[in-house]
Amino acid sequence: VDPKIAYPTMRDALKATGRPIVFSMCEWGRNQPWTWARGIAHLWRTTGDIQDRWASFTRLLDQQVGLEKYAGPGGWNDPDMLEVGNGGMKIHEYRAHFSLWCLLSAPLMAGNDIRSMTPEIRDILTHKEVIAVDQDPLQQGRRVRKNGDLEVWAKKLTGDAWALVLFNRGETAAQIALSWQELGLSFDAEPAVRDLWAKKDLGKIKGTFVASVPPHDVIMVKVTP
Repeated sequence: VDPKIAYPTMRDALKATGRPIVFSMCEWGRNQPWTWARGIAHLWRTTGDIQDRWASFTRLLDQQVGLEKYAGPGGWNDPDMLEVGNGGMKIHEYRAHFSLWCLLSAPLMAGNDIRSMTPEIRDILTHKEVIAVDQDPLQQGRRVRKNGDLEVWAKKLTGDAWALVLFNRGETAAQIALSWQELGLSFDAEPAVRDLWAKKDLGKIKGTFVASVPPHDVIMVKVTP
């Protein structure tokens, strides 16, 4: 069945109920739904199914590069559900997974058994400051730079602020730097920086932000000029 015919049919049937319903569309990204699904569904899968493995998470993450221009209020890219807490990854890898899904404005659908999750998993899934990045209504984030295993992702937030994720895919700790000019700020800008996972203000930082990022982990900050 042609998905461009089938899914509008489902949309119309849902609308006919007269009830408020979120329509999550899944054809696994086979027909590039990000180019035509807005107005049909509220969210659309952009990938095949996720698995509870580091390699699966990073593979699906790579498939989101370049899709940010198609997402915004009323229609969102969906890189699939969260695997946080299912046991196949380590706690810092789950933190990276959750951080980047929030940076992508992805639908946050918990895939774990919340009845038996550990406090560490609960703290990830309920972290209000990180969830606030996901829920900010502006366009989803994008990858700013990739140097081998070291990446910088950024999302513009309301109020001229930014969320940044410094992501280390490698096997050893590494320093990652970002100049404020890469965000379009002046070279001598001195914005306030807050480490979201640590829930700690780092003060005003001039010119360039540098952090040491553990392997398979992230540093996630909010930058407020």
